[in-house]
Amino acid sequence: MTPCCRQLAALCALSLRELYRRKDVWVVFTLGLLILAPLAAIKPYGIGGGSRHLFEIAQLLIWISAAVIAISVAGRQFPPEFEHRTIYPLLAKPVSRTTLLAGKFLGAWVASVSATGCFYLAYGLFAGAKMGIWFPAVFCQAFALHVGFLTLVTALSLLGSFCFTPTANLTVCGVVVGGMFAIGQRLPEMTAGQPAVIRALAKLIYVAAPHVEFFDLRRRVVHEWGPVGWQVVAAVLLYAVVYSGACLLLAGWIFRRRKC
Repeated sequence: MTPCCRQLAALCALSLRELYRRKDVWVVFTLGLLILAPLAAIKPYGIGGGSRHLFEIAQLLIWISAAVIAISVAGRQFPPEFEHRTIYPLLAKPVSRTTLLAGKFLGAWVASVSATGCFYLAYGLFAGAKMGIWFPAVFCQAFALHVGFLTLVTALSLLGSFCFTPTANLTVCGVVVGGMFAIGQRLPEMTAGQPAVIRALAKLIYVAAPHVEFFDLRRRVVHEWGPVGWQVVAAVLLYAVVYSGACLLLAGWIFRRRKC
């Protein structure tokens, strides 16, 4: 293994240990199990009613938890290093700034994906035990797109950590992600009757903002709809890679210009 790979592996392991030492992820996981547990007591003919509401709540909890974990873990990668001046020994190893940025990103990404994978595994086991359908294609697509969502959000939060304080970064990323889920696709039509300046601003936001709503297949999973085309999944994942790459390039440019 090359020195660069060893450095990346060490940074990833550090982020994983930091996540699982914190109690937040275990609290959320326990809450998810408490929501899913009543499914085992609901009779099969009730699947079309109350149990679907539980599935919807569980899916919503998974998405909120995954977003919070990804934003918070990625946002905590660099500010403590600058605050406690531990960035100096890291860069003196020697570890290049590019390697350090890539390692921090990969560590935050692996940590958030592993936590989300645990949530999806628990959900899939409960849903399979109740409905007799174990990890259908649409469920696998939903998880793959959720990984793309985590890739984008992790890169976005990492970029924000160079531009804002940790609290402001968490707030800004949360507002952006929540706002795009709420009105992302409807933004152009919502501003259709507004003045030209507002329409131009809305169009700019629509083009530049991260379209996290592309990754959401919750309804298809909950209501057992068929899978989407795999070419659509590939296109959305490519969008996540391109947008994340742009965020990381900008973060790297800021990091290189910053005097540590």
